[in-house]
Amino acid sequence: MAKFVSICIATYKRPDGLAALLQKINSLTFSKVEPPTLEVVVVDNDAVGSAKENCEQFRAVVNWTLIYEIEPQKGVSFARNKTLACVSKEADFIVFIDDDEVPESSWLDELLATQEKYNSDIVAGPVYPRFQDSSVPQWIEKGGFFDPPKHATGDQLNAAFTNNTLVRADLIRQMDVAFDPRFAFKGAEDTHLFMRLRKMGATIVWSNEAIVVESIPSSRTTLKWLIERGFWGWSSYSLFEKELFPSPSLQATRLIKGCGLIVIGCLTGIPGLFSGKHRFYKSVLKVCQGVGTLSGLFGIQGNW
Repeated sequence: MAKFVSICIATYKRPDGLAALLQKINSLTFSKVEPPTLEVVVVDNDAVGSAKENCEQFRAVVNWTLIYEIEPQKGVSFARNKTLACVSKEADFIVFIDDDEVPESSWLDELLATQEKYNSDIVAGPVYPRFQDSSVPQWIEKGGFFDPPKHATGDQLNAAFTNNTLVRADLIRQMDVAFDPRFAFKGAEDTHLFMRLRKMGATIVWSNEAIVVESIPSSRTTLKWLIERGFWGWSSYSLFEKELFPSPSLQATRLIKGCGLIVIGCLTGIPGLFSGKHRFYKSVLKVCQGVGTLSGLFGIQGNW
């Protein structure tokens, strides 16, 4: 029996990215599962509705339902919660993807096939980079700083993100508020959501073939940006883990891991100076990740 899938997109002043995403969604193919009933929910976090024209143009030509709404209250949590409020009651699954990404044609087919095979509550997939600037620093490419994590399809995960994830709609319906407003401007609201779902007993598995490609601007191909992202990401996870899983032994383990990252980063940093920028910068990032981990344990979340 065909499933009902609602693809949720929160957007803010990215008309070209949104148009490319909607075009790719309209080109999805299915060979492993029966083509689903599909709706796409776009919530514009720009109060003047800058994405409206794009959506109206696509609504006239796409072969699925397109819902467009404005969320005037700024903040990613509010926009994402508005997308969920617009999801049809009949939806079996909710899928998240960002407005600076485009999926491969088999993307949704793979997410649904993996969910069906492993009977999982949540399925996450890889996000590969596509650099906007052709002159990307060599150390970025050599270091693979934007490469997705390496997992086999079916591997279980502890967390997921809204950049490429499918989740049972019934799980979301059990929650009073899915995306916590506390993180509307700090970010990582998606990490917090999926960690809460895991605490509820939800399973998260990986689908290595459900591929999405993200557009990376040159402003992100700097060491400064990577340091900020590393500190922010690891501090967020550590902070949320402490809040949601308040176990002394777990916090002790996290403390050891944080200190370990700092030590490893320091020990590998000096040799890295003589073996290429990418290796040295990886060591720097390990230190930042370790410091971020400790920061989260003390209730401090970084900014990104």
